[in-house]
Amino acid sequence: MKLFEKIPNPREIRRKLGLNQQEFWSKIGVTQSGGSRYESGRNMPKPVRELLRLVHIEQVDLSKVKREDFEIIEYLKDTHPDLYKSLRKAVKAQAEMQTDPVAQA
Repeated sequence: MKLFEKIPNPREIRRKLGLNQQEFWSKIGVTQSGGSRYESGRNMPKPVRELLRLVHIEQVDLSKVKREDFEIIEYLKDTHPDLYKSLRKAVKAQAEMQTDPVAQA
């Protein structure tokens, strides 16, 4: 999903995650009633869509992210692109190993 792309159906995402409206929307700073309106078709502002994407689709724990982390990532991308790509590939492989029960056996 691309940056600021329209979220197709937040209710579907919430239900797939098994969360009630309060749990789902509070993680991104939206009230339950506000989230209910978005689930009923009201347009979501771009910042809310992006937070929903990051937290519920990309599974980013915002409490662990710091500005410095983004600065390090940008520095690494600019100055050592091969290392960045290698690290990215390693992280992806590790994540696949953790989610694939056959690979864990």
